[in-house]
Amino acid sequence: MLSLLADAASQPIYWSELGLSPGIDLGFFTLRFYSLAYIVGIVLAYWHLGKMIKAPGAPMAQSHADDLFFYCTLGVIFGGRIGYVLFYRPDLLGTLDMFKVWEGGMSFHGGVIGVVLAILFVSWRGKLNWLRVCDYIAVNVPFGMFLGRMANFVNGELYGRPTDVSWAMIFPTDPDQVARHPSQLYQAGLEGLLMMAVMLLLFWQTRARWRPGVLVGVFTIGIAGARFVNEFFRAPDAHLADVVRDTGLSQGQWLSIPMILVGLAVVVYALTRKTKGTPEKPASA
Repeated sequence: MLSLLADAASQPIYWSELGLSPGIDLGFFTLRFYSLAYIVGIVLAYWHLGKMIKAPGAPMAQSHADDLFFYCTLGVIFGGRIGYVLFYRPDLLGTLDMFKVWEGGMSFHGGVIGVVLAILFVSWRGKLNWLRVCDYIAVNVPFGMFLGRMANFVNGELYGRPTDVSWAMIFPTDPDQVARHPSQLYQAGLEGLLMMAVMLLLFWQTRARWRPGVLVGVFTIGIAGARFVNEFFRAPDAHLADVVRDTGLSQGQWLSIPMILVGLAVVVYALTRKTKGTPEKPASA
């Protein structure tokens, strides 16, 4: 009996036997979970941001939150796609394929750049404290990170490197059909759940929001650090495998290093900067 259990535990899990599908069939079209993850993640972030700005010391009003909701959504979509093309698929530049977002291919680092530009624009137009707005937005990003990575798993994409761990999986889209790390779940845990817990705890249970830069700095360090760690388990894109062979690190890890350094610099600045005696008053509409 024990030998049978041991044999069963040593067998990889077949993703195709989990009963997952990439979307919900509505008859006239399929609502893909990846698209749904973006929508739900943005709505959750908007809802929670609304609760945050009702707490004392908010750097913006509801009208600013509405603008951020719109422009940050554009920043995620366009920044994520442009970043993917520039960082991972430069061969798509100048072709119609670079605009085919529905076929997949979004860059986390490009999305971050897009969101930062969106925050800059809204802050400039509304005369807001840009760093404090970044703090408030950073708290809400892990919602989307968690849902997006779970959607990657449900789609059976962005799987990990070959392994013999007991929870290894065989994904149907893998041409080699070998047991691999379910790295999407690792990312959902580290980039999503862990960062969600850290950021919510810092905002609601500490006075971190009174020190401009602490929240966004911690977020940048945490999310880039989680991405750096997860890249050791995630299979590199086939056309970028030579980067790993030549340097020992993946393209995602090289892009994460400057983010970690920037995050550290922001936290140091925030903790060493003298703060005013009274909290900043909420911005007017």
